[in-house]
Amino acid sequence: MRETLAARVEAALGRPVIPEVRAFAERLVNPEAQGVLFYGSNLRTGLTEGVLDFYVLTTGPIERGIWPRVSYHEWERDGTVLRAKVATMTLATFAAAAAGQLIDTTIWARFVQPSALAWSRDDASALAIRDAFAQAARTAARLAVALGPEEGTADAYWRALFRATYAAEFRIERGGREESILAANAAHFDGLLPLALEAQGVAFARDADGTLRPALAPARRAALLRWWQRRQRLGKPYNLVRLVRASTTFEGAARYGAWKIERHTGIPVKLTPWREKHPVLAAPAVLWQVWRARQAER
Repeated sequence: MRETLAARVEAALGRPVIPEVRAFAERLVNPEAQGVLFYGSNLRTGLTEGVLDFYVLTTGPIERGIWPRVSYHEWERDGTVLRAKVATMTLATFAAAAAGQLIDTTIWARFVQPSALAWSRDDASALAIRDAFAQAARTAARLAVALGPEEGTADAYWRALFRATYAAEFRIERGGREESILAANAAHFDGLLPLALEAQGVAFARDADGTLRPALAPARRAALLRWWQRRQRLGKPYNLVRLVRASTTFEGAARYGAWKIERHTGIPVKLTPWREKHPVLAAPAVLWQVWRARQAER
């Protein structure tokens, strides 16, 4: 039997997580929670160092304004302090964003990458979350073939996609981030693009060497590029507003931001009491410090 996108997504979300992560996910559950997603580098390594990344998906309608709500949590378990960054949003918002119906690009671009469903309320909730993930794969795949070459390997299309989405967002990572994503998650992406294209009726030819030639009609490509160009123009302002909002909503925002910057750039950020108390006001000076340090490395 041929693999389907739905089966691939179900298997990917069902990947096991370590007991510490599952226990932390269960601590985040509230009466409105439908599922808790775990993602990021700790999912791949199976370690608990640094900050664990979770999404809590809740009941409710599509949200207005800037989302998700972000919080920072610490939990001492068996003598070890576990730290987590937790984003909370309704499943309805997540599903709409994954399907490309909203301006946001971060949901479908992030969740076409590996994640695990660390907790779900019931089978119906798990199924709805799996459907949203399949939508994210479809959204990412069709933009990948619109942005990518007329023919090429699957990696060439994913590379074009991630290069474009990272450039459109307000990011501190070094250039070439798309290469590390594909290298670290090769098994996850192997065969995913053809499945996502088949699931939405995008025809393609595939050579024995893995070269793909998507049959994307010029009118459909043009429509996809118009769809993307609007999100590309708004990407940096939207994500900057989101970052500023997030920095005011969770305790330890300055400590988390300093850790994130050093992790991705190698540049340490000195935290003063003032910076910890006023992370938003301190942000311009911190970004200027990082920019100066990166210029000095060149």
